[in-house]
Amino acid sequence: MAESPYLEDTEPTEVVEITDDTGRKLGCYVERYLDLEDKTYLLLLPVDNPIEIFAWNDEDESEEGDAELTALEDEADIAKVFPDASAVLAEQNLTLKHTGYIMTAEGELPPLEPDDILTIELDSEDPEMSPEEFQILARFYNKEQEYAICTPVDPLLFFGRQDDRGMVVLISGEESEKIGPLLEDMLLDEAQQ
Repeated sequence: MAESPYLEDTEPTEVVEITDDTGRKLGCYVERYLDLEDKTYLLLLPVDNPIEIFAWNDEDESEEGDAELTALEDEADIAKVFPDASAVLAEQNLTLKHTGYIMTAEGELPPLEPDDILTIELDSEDPEMSPEEFQILARFYNKEQEYAICTPVDPLLFFGRQDDRGMVVLISGEESEKIGPLLEDMLLDEAQQ
């Protein structure tokens, strides 16, 4: 299959920063560029490992006996457990960072073991949404509440666009629905070659 005239390879070490609404920055590798309709779009991969912290809700066990998980998204909740989570990851030579858009951990992840995989069913009305898999890096307690620190098994990709000043901003909404699948398809086509 011929290479797309729209998709340009980038140097594997090219890094850009994206900034969230709070002013936090996230360093990302530029995996691919896509020039379309006089705009330059980018497929971005975080430099450090993406991190999610989940709270185990044992009281809300499902009929199958599985404990329910809740992702920490509220800034106040994250701030309460961040020191403990940071200390637990430091034991594995990982440095937890409160970066833009997602938390990240700098350092080498432990090998992926089947017992460390956590599958989370997404609450979505879209039947094409598949469950997400996470590698459990550590568990810890904070005030008698159990938490799990995880990283996605599949790469976490962001879609960005260069603005008029050359800064990279994330795309969302209708623009993301249009451009995201194009970038993903091109990446998949390349992987299958």
